[in-house]
Amino acid sequence: MAELSGNALVGQSGGPTAVINASVAGVIAEALNHTCIEEIYGTLNGVLGLLQEDFIDLAAESQQTVRALRHTPGAALGTCRYKLKRPEDFERVLAVFQAHNIRYFFYAGGNDSQDTADKISQLAKTQGYELRVIGIPKTVDNDLPVTDHCPGYGSVIKYLGTTIRELACDHEAMGRHDLVSIVEVMGRNAGWIAAGASLAKRRDHPNDPPHLIYLPEVAFAPEKFIADVQRVLKREKYCLVVVGEGLIDADGNYIAAAEATDAFGHAQLGGAGEYLKNLVEQQIPGVKARSCKPGIAQRAAAHAGSKTDADEAYLAGQAAVKAAVNGETDKMITLVRGDAEHYTCETGLAPLADIANGVKKLPREWINEDGVSMNFQFARYAQPFIQGETVVPHDAGLPVFAHLEKVAVEKLLPPHETV
Repeated sequence: MAELSGNALVGQSGGPTAVINASVAGVIAEALNHTCIEEIYGTLNGVLGLLQEDFIDLAAESQQTVRALRHTPGAALGTCRYKLKRPEDFERVLAVFQAHNIRYFFYAGGNDSQDTADKISQLAKTQGYELRVIGIPKTVDNDLPVTDHCPGYGSVIKYLGTTIRELACDHEAMGRHDLVSIVEVMGRNAGWIAAGASLAKRRDHPNDPPHLIYLPEVAFAPEKFIADVQRVLKREKYCLVVVGEGLIDADGNYIAAAEATDAFGHAQLGGAGEYLKNLVEQQIPGVKARSCKPGIAQRAAAHAGSKTDADEAYLAGQAAVKAAVNGETDKMITLVRGDAEHYTCETGLAPLADIANGVKKLPREWINEDGVSMNFQFARYAQPFIQGETVVPHDAGLPVFAHLEKVAVEKLLPPHETV
C-alpha cells in the first residue's frame, strides 16, 4: 500500500463518556509519530463541525493538555446527534475534505456514528477521492456488535456499582422491611449497564443489593415484579431495584417512552423508575418507594472511572491511526479479549458495515432463570473492565480537567446551512 500524505481529522459523536477523550488523546499521540500525517485537526461537534468547517488545530495543544484528556470526561471536541440525509450535506462533506486535504478521518462514536462514518467512506469512493476512514468504538451501552466490549462501559458500571454500595449503607440504616428503592440506569435496547450493577454484590453474598435487576432482554410483567419485591422485603430490611430505561412489556413496547424522537428516530426514554415506584405504592400498602436516576452523571463520572477502561480507550485511538497509516479503511477498531485465564485485551478491525446500526444484546444465558439476577458468566465477563482507578489531579479539593485552547483552522469555503 502506497503511503498516503495529507491531513487527519478526528471527531466525536453521540453521548459523551468518561473515556472518549482518552481515544482522542490516543489519536493525537499516535498521529504525531507519522510524517505522512501533516496536520491533525479536530472537528467541533462531530459532523456538524465538518459541515460548518469548524476545525481546530490539535497539534497546537500542549502535551500537558493532551495527557489530561486521558482523565477528562465529556467530549472535549463537542458532540452531536445530527444525521447526514440531504445530498447537499454529503456533497459538502467531500468539498470540505478536499479543501483541507483531509486524507484520514477518525470518528469516535456508537452505532449511528459508525453508520455515518461508513456513509462518508462510501461517498469518497464513489467520487474517487482517496480517504481512509476508521471508526473508534464508544458507547456506555456496550451494545456495538463484533467488539467484545466498548470503551466507556467499564467506567459507567464501576460508578454504578459504587453508587449501589453507597445506597445500600443508607438504606440499611433507614429500612424496616418497608423501603423500596429504584435506580433507573441507561440502556436503550440492551441491559448491559443494568446488569453491570450486579458487580456491587460481594463474593459469596448473593443477597447483597441490587436485589432485583430488570433488563430490556426480559419482558416485564407487573404481577411478577410485585411478587419479587414482596419476596425480598420478607427477607431484607429494604429492596434495592435496578431497572434499565429501555424496559419493555410482553408486546415489545417500552413501558416508559415519550412521543418525541431524536434525529435518528429513536424514542426519548425515561420514566421506567417512576413507573415501578408507582406500581409499588399502588400495590403494596405501607411500603415507602423512591426512585432516582443517575442520568448523565453515570457517563460523566471520571472520579470513579476505570483505569482499564481509560487505557483501552487510549489504545483504540492509537490503533485507529496505525490501521489507517497501514492502508486500512472502512473499518472500526474492536477490542479483542485474550484466551488466557488472566484478562488481556488487544485491538482488531471489523468492517463498518457490520457495525452500523446493529445492536448486541446481553446473552440470555448470562441471566438467571429468575430473570432478575445475573450469573457467574456475566461476572466473569464484566469484572475485568472495572479494575484500577483513574487518577484525576485535584486543585483546592476539586478535580482538574483538560480545557482545549481550540486554535481555529482557517475556513476555506462559503458557509453551509444545516437543518
